Amino acid sequence: MERTLSVDEKIRRAEEIYQRKKMQNERRAYATVNVRQKPEHKTIKKMLLQIAICFVIYFIYYLIQNSNYIFSEDVLNKTKEILSYNINFQEKWNEWKGYLKLENLIPKQEENQEPEQQNTEIDENILQNEISNTVGQMTNTVEAVLSAQDTMVEETAKEESSLSQMELDANYIKETLSFIKPLSGVITSRFGNRNPTTETVPKYHTGIDIAADTGTVIVAATEGIVSVVSSEGDYGNHVKILNGNIMTLYAHCNKIYVNEGDAITQGQSIAEVGATGNVTGPHLHFEIRLEDRIVDPEYVLGAM
Repeated sequence: MERTLSVDEKIRRAEEIYQRKKMQNERRAYATVNVRQKPEHKTIKKMLLQIAICFVIYFIYYLIQNSNYIFSEDVLNKTKEILSYNINFQEKWNEWKGYLKLENLIPKQEENQEPEQQNTEIDENILQNEISNTVGQMTNTVEAVLSAQDTMVEETAKEESSLSQMELDANYIKETLSFIKPLSGVITSRFGNRNPTTETVPKYHTGIDIAADTGTVIVAATEGIVSVVSSEGDYGNHVKILNGNIMTLYAHCNKIYVNEGDAITQGQSIAEVGATGNVTGPHLHFEIRLEDRIVDPEYVLGAM
């Protein structure tokens, strides 16, 4: 015969059953939340790492664009073209942010239902494909830029190896300074070997002779500082203008307008045509030298 429970005993047993069920529900809820938090941290870490890689590659592009003394102009132009691609990071972020909402990671539980273990990881394939495509595109472009740079260096080396020292010097002079013709007239003797009509005229000509009437004004072919003003030697009255390691010479002048140490601008009047020194008639003897190596003035000025 079953013992009849008192009211107090019934209440006590009911409280015990309630407490046990409450503790079981709390343990289940805690375990479910912990299970669902791991994929969230794992996914966010992967996304942040991949975004960091994208910014590192973009930073490399920025360095290439602003390294004017390392890369050639063609490479820099190609880099600027790449950087002009319109990548809307705000739009990408809005797409990715939708996958990271907390309610998507932890689904809501209905009342009177026990939470079921579900796969809470977001679809990482879409996110990884987006980032991988962007990184892949930028990586391929960097490789193309570097390949173009190597090809251009090789072509430049081959081209320079086929030039003479004088042609290399002339290219350097043209890249360094701007030149104009010092005098309008007829060239009576060009640079190099010649057959002079008198024994006093040297057979190898180190400049060009431009014939003009005595007193015709001579202008500076380029800017610089007057290093020599002299009337001695076969050059007669002559003036030398120096700009760094590049020297220009104006010889056989009738009169010189400048003095040693004067700063000369391009096109400034510096002397008059004359017939002083070892000459057969009035003309300007014009020379260009790079570190004391003579250079054909027509390589720099062009055909006259």
